[in-house]
Amino acid sequence: MKKISVLFFITMFIIGTDTFLISPLLPTLSHAYHTPSNLSGWMISAYALGYALFALIAGPLSDGTDRKKVMVLGLFGFALATFLCAVSPSFWTMILFRFLAGISAAFVSPQVWAAIPQLVAPKAVIQTMGFATAGLSVSQMLGLPAGSYLAVFSWHAPFFVLSLSALLLNVAILLMLPSIPTTRTNTSSNMGQIYISVMKAPRALKYFAAYFMFQTGFFTSYAFFGTWFTQDFSLDVASIGTNMILLGIGNLIGSLFGSKLVAKLGTAKSVLFSLIFLSVTYALLPFSGSLWIAESLFFLIFLVGGFIFPVLMGTLQSLAPSARGTVSALTSAVMYAGTTVGGIIGGLLFGQFHGFIGIGLFAAVMNVIPLFIFQRAGLFHYGKKERSH
Repeated sequence: MKKISVLFFITMFIIGTDTFLISPLLPTLSHAYHTPSNLSGWMISAYALGYALFALIAGPLSDGTDRKKVMVLGLFGFALATFLCAVSPSFWTMILFRFLAGISAAFVSPQVWAAIPQLVAPKAVIQTMGFATAGLSVSQMLGLPAGSYLAVFSWHAPFFVLSLSALLLNVAILLMLPSIPTTRTNTSSNMGQIYISVMKAPRALKYFAAYFMFQTGFFTSYAFFGTWFTQDFSLDVASIGTNMILLGIGNLIGSLFGSKLVAKLGTAKSVLFSLIFLSVTYALLPFSGSLWIAESLFFLIFLVGGFIFPVLMGTLQSLAPSARGTVSALTSAVMYAGTTVGGIIGGLLFGQFHGFIGIGLFAAVMNVIPLFIFQRAGLFHYGKKERSH
């Protein structure tokens, strides 16, 4: 189990690092490609769009074949596309290569969540998933700042290092990870039928709509974190990386220790209080006035985000326990769809409102609306009903 946990931790660390690698580099890349800030967010959205579109294919497809083979092929494509990003000669080729990297990643990370129940004992499933989730948190705490520090020498360097890391990980998976054969019993079901059966589950459409808005709000603010700190607080790319370490620590704390608080509050109250808190904090963020206040508010956002993310994932997984692989892929697709929209809308808002005001207020609204959606879906009422039993 320890070997599998380490492999999946590193996998999610690398994918997580690449997901937001460009965020602190946006000012540098915008300057290198002579691209205005209202278009720079496309370099984030291109990766997210490729992931969101092809995760929908990768989920059901991988359910019918050996997951190890899917991971190996996906990681090879990921390493190649990331290398091409490092040598991209123009803004539009960067968009293309980021899109291809997103496609490749879509065939990798969903396999992690779906493979864990097949590879470890039932009593170790939650613990192993915790290691994989920690890989995402640590990627924010260490991976992104490391990318920022490498970019001090050259913006090409982070992509070269990440590409090489993916290749080395692929070798380790080939040598150490056992075969993960399909467990699908109904091989005649096509992708459309699989997704229709999932989305017919009670509350599924409303839950996924709320999750999409939550992620859109987060990624709209996160994508332009570096641009805002550069413009308003005159930070260079290395300083932004240092600040991101603190945010990653907050996310890691929320991920590792939030489960105890969820056990006391229950799912319904955890979602309710978190969304209310995030709405207020996002609204206050643009009016920080100083670097330490802005950083403190962002730290709290990442802390609560690390706490609420596993809760929302568990809530979505509970919609269709017999199709967890497909639900995992769909959840990832929705998250990256939110990233895509966030990168586009964030660029427009940042340019239109000359700073972070529009982004902060938009993110606040994107956390208020899910409150009403979850209420209409019966999550809060359902939570009370559960506790009464």
